Amino acid sequence: MRFEDIIEKKRDKKELTRDEIHYWISNYVKGEIPDYQVSSLLMAIYLNGMNKKEIGILTDEMRISGQIWDLSDIPGLKVDKHSTGGVGDKVSLVLGPMVAACGAKLAKMSGRGLGHTGGTLDKLESIPGFDIHKTYDDFKKQVKEIGLAIIGQDENIDPADKKLYALRDVTGTVGSIPLIASSIMSKKLASGADCILLDVKYGSGAFMKNIDDAKVLAQTMVDIGKELHKDVKAEITDMDQPLGMAVGNNLEVKEAIATLKGDGPKDLTELCISSGVILLKQAKIYDNDEEAKTALINSIKTGAALNKLKEMVKYQKGDVSYIEHSEKFEMASEIIPIYSTKEGYVHRIDALEIGKSSMKLGGGRETLDDIIDMSAGIILNKKIGDFVKNGELLATLYTNKKDIEEIKGDVKNAFNIQKEEVKIDLSKKIFIE
Repeated sequence: MRFEDIIEKKRDKKELTRDEIHYWISNYVKGEIPDYQVSSLLMAIYLNGMNKKEIGILTDEMRISGQIWDLSDIPGLKVDKHSTGGVGDKVSLVLGPMVAACGAKLAKMSGRGLGHTGGTLDKLESIPGFDIHKTYDDFKKQVKEIGLAIIGQDENIDPADKKLYALRDVTGTVGSIPLIASSIMSKKLASGADCILLDVKYGSGAFMKNIDDAKVLAQTMVDIGKELHKDVKAEITDMDQPLGMAVGNNLEVKEAIATLKGDGPKDLTELCISSGVILLKQAKIYDNDEEAKTALINSIKTGAALNKLKEMVKYQKGDVSYIEHSEKFEMASEIIPIYSTKEGYVHRIDALEIGKSSMKLGGGRETLDDIIDMSAGIILNKKIGDFVKNGELLATLYTNKKDIEEIKGDVKNAFNIQKEEVKIDLSKKIFIE
């Protein structure tokens, strides 16, 4: 088999066979196919796409390119949740403990943040001592004993994705839905969960800027699940404004703790409950929406969900006192209020601009080598639909940097304030199964 023939076949919009995709992935991982040839194939896929069968085969070949974690000896169905990324998205820190407190077993591998989106691992590492690294055996032991583990991606899982993602990043092929879907799903399927819930976000702060593209990506990943006989469901949620009020690692962990105490922002709380209902049904803990919702709400009321977070932090060597006393988290030296110069209703908050501003304040990284200031970030004081008076507080910036005049202007301009009243429907969400 010649790799040139595979490139030409996809260039001519023809379907690749399993043997051809296997030849590509297995030999590329072994270093026997050069980057320049794989770049040509990636561009052909970007331009011409792949059908359901091809995407399923590509995902499976990537999945088996490295180690596969088998969690079948842990009693019950294991669940996982993945978000395509957004601004202020600390859902895993809230949702994981909630569903675990209700009897589900959540086994999750997460990633780091890059650019304007935050990473779950970075948030967890803002808890002093928290260890994101777990061996296969330790990961299984933790999930079995406490029903909850969130760890970093094991380097032996899905080496094909690591190589392909790096190549896509420098060849203009990141935006291909078949390549995005296979990248996400191959890692998820290799990490051992029986059931996967995907939160596909759209809007200014998301990778997918419009709802139609988000639907296509969500459906593609659900179809992969069907091709590979896995229970995969997807929800499509709005990221046209940050989720919750906090953006930045320490600030988001504190907001997650407050949410588990019943004092969290409405949009974050409602998303965690609605997602939790889906996960509990996937795990066969409940078959009724109302019963699952009641159990999740009770996990907050009784403190069981917060205790589950403490268990996970303790198990992963983090300092639990920071969960019990969140005021212990480091505070930035500079705390700068941003005031409105208009009166009216908030029609839009540019999530992308808020995320980029938080990154520039020190709360994110532009390259994977950048060091994050865990105390930096932004607290929103208003959300879409809120009324704002002239001179009223819009947001508060937290940073250890001095020269931030431009950032202050960017955050202020991220708020679109108009005279007309606007309402936001927090319950509006698309579900795909």
